[in-house]
Order: sequence, then structure tokens, then C-alpha cells
Amino acid sequence: MSDSNPRDELVDHLPALRAFALSLTRNGAVADDMVQDTVVKAWTNIEKFQEGTNMRAWLFTILRNTYYSSRRKVKREVADVDGMHTGNMAEKPAHDGRLQMNDFRKAFAQLPDEQRETLVLVGASGFSYEEAAEMCGVAVGTIKSRANRGRKRLAELMHLDDKDSMIMTDSATVAVVAANGSSSF
Repeated sequence: MSDSNPRDELVDHLPALRAFALSLTRNGAVADDMVQDTVVKAWTNIEKFQEGTNMRAWLFTILRNTYYSSRRKVKREVADVDGMHTGNMAEKPAHDGRLQMNDFRKAFAQLPDEQRETLVLVGASGFSYEEAAEMCGVAVGTIKSRANRGRKRLAELMHLDDKDSMIMTDSATVAVVAANGSSSF
């Protein structure tokens, strides 16, 4: 066993975990709770982490499983009929440039969970198709297909075509939308 403790590495991945949780939940408070749950689960099960493997991928898998477990739980709960929860949700200011962040978020929210998750993993978080496939427990071809369909659907929802160029200051958003991570289709 090496001198380093894998628990020390957990903190390095908190910003990426929060970004991934935000992309899944679209709610800052819920995302923070999910990140906290993920860290607690990782901390208490650190002996299950295999040294020499990808800590970030392991944490993202825990977060992803936590998200889907919470989604199953929510389906059994009563809906927010009086709108109290919805009224407390915050909305970030509009993004500068041709494509405003609000428009992107609305379009991104319309994607199926699997496509949205894939675009965050391979686009914004920078995981390879192989790493994303392993985290999601599917074939690499499935991840590539989800990413391609998700990007095409985003382009349709945002009314972009091959000639359009996106002018954005947010490189993570560009990476999610663009197949090659550049700023144009």
C-alpha cells in the first residue's frame, strides 16, 4: 500500500462532482446534497476503491447511482402541487453572446436523462467515451450514439445549423454542444 491516502484525493474532485450533480438535478441545493451524500458514501466505503484506478470516475459513478436512486424515490413521493418548491428554485442570469445560457439550459433540460448525462460526462467533464461507458455500465457505442443524438437534438432545439457559429464564454457549454469540443458545429 502506498503512503498516500485516497481520502485526501476526494477534495480535489468536489468542483467536478458539483458540476455533474447540477447538470443532473438542475437545482443547486439538491446538487449540494447529492455531492455531500456521494462524499459520505465514498468516505465510508473507501476500502472498496482500488488504488491506481480513476478516483473521479469512481466518485461520478457513486453520484450517478445516488441520483438515480433519488429519482426512483421521488416517483413514490407526492408532487409539489402548491408550487412551494418550484417557487424557491433559483435561476442564473442570462449568458452573453449569441446563445444565452437560459436558452441552453432549457434545451438541455429537454434531453432524455441518458443523453444529458452522456454529454456532461464526455463534453463538459472531459471523460473519454470508454470511461463514460464504464461509469454508465453500457457499451462504448451506446455512449457515442447518445452523445451524437444529444448534440443533434440540442442543435435542433437551439435552432442551430452547420453554418452557425456559437459565441460563448463558457467552454463547458461549448464542449457539451460541439462534438469536437470547439466553438462551432
